[in-house]
Amino acid sequence: MIGALRGTIQEIRKNPVLFFVGDIGYAVYITDKSANTIEPGKKCTLFIHSHIREDAFDLYGFETQEDLALFELLLTVSGIGPKTALSIMNLGVQEIQHAVQSSDVDVFLSVPRLGKKNAQKIIIELKNKLGSIEEMNLRDDASNELMEALVSMGFVKKEILSAIKNLPPSYSSLEEKMRYALKQLGSART
Repeated sequence: MIGALRGTIQEIRKNPVLFFVGDIGYAVYITDKSANTIEPGKKCTLFIHSHIREDAFDLYGFETQEDLALFELLLTVSGIGPKTALSIMNLGVQEIQHAVQSSDVDVFLSVPRLGKKNAQKIIIELKNKLGSIEEMNLRDDASNELMEALVSMGFVKKEILSAIKNLPPSYSSLEEKMRYALKQLGSART
């Protein structure tokens, strides 16, 4: 499976765009926002979602891992396919998160091919899941190390995120963070 591509888009006219990596050109679907910000001919990285069906192998590219994560969350909603999810992504990550958290169906109704029932489904199904995207943004490299260390000890990511969300900012070393997290995790399990 393709996780990311680094290369250039020759020209942006319509979706999918032709994204060249070396001498190979991949047909990649991108958001309108990406089409407006990526300069043709300039190197960039796209994080890729591969959508494979019996009759197609489509690639969807995003400038950030956060965008890719939200796109893949949208695909978990029943009735939302990749083309519709890509159209929803044109709203922007912040706008989608805010619309879901405030249960604003009208924001989603501006998306082509998306009716009121599917807009309501998005809100209902993603309300609890969107916290993970926000938490992903809040973590720095040291917190990622902490997360990996605790997962290797057998803790579940959801427990870990809950334990480190109130991590005091004065704890700067990995050792201090580890002690704090273990204390929190130990008290949560008793």
